[in-house]
Amino acid sequence: MLVSVYLPTHNRVQQLARAVGSVLSQTYNTIELIVVDDASSDGTAEFLRQRARVDCRLKVIDNATPRGAPASRNIGIMSASGVFVTGLDDDDEFLPGRIETFVDFWVKLTARGIKASCLYAQETWTRNGIPYRITQKKPVVTAPEMFEANYVGNQIFAPRNHFIEAGLFDEKLPAWQDLEFFMRVLQKFGPAYLVDKATYSYDATPRGDRISVQPDRIRKAFEIIAAKHAGNDASRSRALFLLVFQGSYNIPPRFADWAKFLSWGGRPKGVVRLLRATIANRLGQI
Repeated sequence: MLVSVYLPTHNRVQQLARAVGSVLSQTYNTIELIVVDDASSDGTAEFLRQRARVDCRLKVIDNATPRGAPASRNIGIMSASGVFVTGLDDDDEFLPGRIETFVDFWVKLTARGIKASCLYAQETWTRNGIPYRITQKKPVVTAPEMFEANYVGNQIFAPRNHFIEAGLFDEKLPAWQDLEFFMRVLQKFGPAYLVDKATYSYDATPRGDRISVQPDRIRKAFEIIAAKHAGNDASRSRALFLLVFQGSYNIPPRFADWAKFLSWGGRPKGVVRLLRATIANRLGQI
């Protein structure tokens, strides 16, 4: 079975070289790697041309002007020929057996009569190239649980038609595109299942261009996703709202945030989480 891997990139040719190598050296060989170059200007195009000459599994799509990561992902997915599709970010890497592990696990689930919306796996997190954490993800995730946290991570493995029928990535969202898309996949096709093995190396090195250091975009993403998926469900709104203030973002709650949260009937655990976020940021913007 052919597996397609989409990989959007923009001006990260050094990181891209490692990412591309990690896909093309997989133990599972029946793959195509679709790199969508989002109008890079740093030598990415030449690197990809040279690499494609020696490995026909690499396909390159050039965006004439920058369109952003969600649009580039969608272009890659729509161009895919594989029965299954998964993704990779240009600053991350696949560990050698990732695709083979996914395919084998999908076959086993199918043989047991289990219909999965998608698969996800544990990750090794690195900072400046040094591993410092292996994730401990839940074995099964349902759509309602995605309001509490993105328990899946940043990549899924699923049949191509699941990506397309779920509606692909929302190109208008300013942040949380992965979270919102995975919500739709799970809502439409059912639970996601964990491959309990670290098969993905995630680069968590702090950088100024990360969405996590752009609080206005995160707040806006919350408003859009809550309107689309939470509706009048106060419990879902509360859970999703608390994600704005998770530790990695360092966003200080404002007085208006407290008022909004309490208007939904804030529960003790949620109040404690919001209080911790407030204290951690020294009450800076209350």
